[in-house]
Amino acid sequence: MQSESCQPVSAQPDTPVANYRTEIVLDLAEVPAADWDALVAAQPDATPFLRHAFLHAMHTSGSATDDTGWSPRFLTLWVPNGHGAGRDRLAAAMPLYAKSHSYGEYVFDWAWADAYRQHDVPYYPKWLSAIPFTPVRGARLLAEDDIARRLLLRFALALAEESGMSSLHVLFPSDHEADLMDEAGMMMRHGVQFHWTNPGYADFDAFLATLSQKKRKNIRAERRRVAEAGITFRQLRGAEIDDQAWKFFNRCYRQTYREHHSSPYLNLDFFRRIGATMPENLLLVVASRDGRDIASSLVVFDADPRVSTLYGRYWGALEHHPCLHFETAYYQPLEFCIAEGLRTFEGGAQGEHKMARGFLPVATRSAHWLAHPSFADAVERFLARERQGIDAYLDELNDHSPFARGE
Repeated sequence: MQSESCQPVSAQPDTPVANYRTEIVLDLAEVPAADWDALVAAQPDATPFLRHAFLHAMHTSGSATDDTGWSPRFLTLWVPNGHGAGRDRLAAAMPLYAKSHSYGEYVFDWAWADAYRQHDVPYYPKWLSAIPFTPVRGARLLAEDDIARRLLLRFALALAEESGMSSLHVLFPSDHEADLMDEAGMMMRHGVQFHWTNPGYADFDAFLATLSQKKRKNIRAERRRVAEAGITFRQLRGAEIDDQAWKFFNRCYRQTYREHHSSPYLNLDFFRRIGATMPENLLLVVASRDGRDIASSLVVFDADPRVSTLYGRYWGALEHHPCLHFETAYYQPLEFCIAEGLRTFEGGAQGEHKMARGFLPVATRSAHWLAHPSFADAVERFLARERQGIDAYLDELNDHSPFARGE
């Protein structure tokens, strides 16, 4: 098994440390998928991105590996089988990576890394707990109970301290986990995303009726421009996404990165893998014109009533048409949310333009620990100032709600 032993730190007297064995897992294939997914399913803040299939596809496709600067070092807690029969039980797990850069994280610490460089102090490698290339809130301390969750966090902090690496960063944890990290002395950083919520709209027109007249008029005009261009749409769900569709989507996805003079994080092998292993969580929207496919967006969703969320993820186009992006990546998925009764559409990182389409600002948190005392002090003061700016920004955004007053 590709793993490393990890000795537990001293815990509180009432914490049964002796009941746990710890391992740093280098290859997620060594953890049975059923065990991992059962632990994920037990979390109140589970997302499809925590599933064994999604994370394993990140690694086996070459998207998040040592070669790309994402070295998997998953921290796990096991309850040993003391009777010599059967395997140990997975009690807690933390997606953890040794990172050699800060790409693909969406909580930007480039300025911190630059400050370290200017003082000839190494910032990389660093520890990162996150879903690669995925700015989605959710559980990061997967645990069967709060005792295991707190102990897992203690192990992570001890590992960070004992490893000699610069820092530990936990991105987009659940609110409860963020509170635990705050209590443990980690520094909290606040951010903003934009989410759409569904109180039970009967159809897209019912949603539009709740918006201010100007926003309602603009959305109708945008959708009309796309329709008048002769563009039609089809929605492929799960197993309906065949290999030809994956190849087309990958072309669109890569084209978007090419136009932004950047390199794509993911590849066709990754998309094929999640298409084969978790089709029930995937929807591909394909736009066509004159019998030719021209654009597509891939969204991930979870219809479980505890989650009931659609996540806007990837998009691309081979032709440019006014408002095509909004229709393909927002309005078509919104129609899907309404039809399926999904409560939330998380639109991804940043983007004030989402507010004009019915998305509202939501505060997010990340947690940070820095080993160097002087840098930790400077970052803590920076975060306090930044928090004031974020609070003011949220107040300003909330003053410009797209919804009609009184609704």
